[in-house]
Amino acid sequence: MVTEAMPGDAVEDVRKHLTLAAEDLDGNRVAALVVEAAGRWGVAAVWERVCAPMLAALPGHSGVDVAVEHAFSEGIRSGLDALLREPGRTVPGGILLAAAEQELHCLGLHALAAALREANLGSVLLGAALPWPALASAVRRSWPHTVVVWSQTPVTGRAYRMARFAREFPSVWVHSAGPGWVVPRAGHLTTLSDALATCRAAAGRRAGPT
Repeated sequence: MVTEAMPGDAVEDVRKHLTLAAEDLDGNRVAALVVEAAGRWGVAAVWERVCAPMLAALPGHSGVDVAVEHAFSEGIRSGLDALLREPGRTVPGGILLAAAEQELHCLGLHALAAALREANLGSVLLGAALPWPALASAVRRSWPHTVVVWSQTPVTGRAYRMARFAREFPSVWVHSAGPGWVVPRAGHLTTLSDALATCRAAAGRRAGPT
């Protein structure tokens, strides 16, 4: 696992190359740059210092802006999903990741899944817009120790549904994540580093003393 801090000049250099690739609508190049940077500086640093700020700064006003945003987002997702995947490799699991019902944006969960692989922890990523009954069924099927539910906008960040879901599974650590939870419950995860530390701690508690 990467421990060296990402210096400011490296941040600016990666941002510059990602911007050029996105403006060329070259999602494959964006993905390759994400994999390269994360391999050197770690997933959390690249997400928190490069990808997330750049996504937040995209204007998204004109048709060109929207096309660039989509190329950039898809490139990041492809890079994160390819990172550290080894067919046949078994790692400790017990972590379930899903976007809230009707939530179509969940890049933050792809970043968390990649960061967990980097920490030698597995997860099940169920993707965007998972209905609450489907999430409950997934928990009953796999019995994870930790569930992280992502919301990007207040339209999908319904705290009362989250509270009801947590009450339904009292033995599971249930966390909200993302900026969409207007009134987040206790255990809300505000950064990728926070989410990674929380999941690692939960995995350690589940494993018990060695």
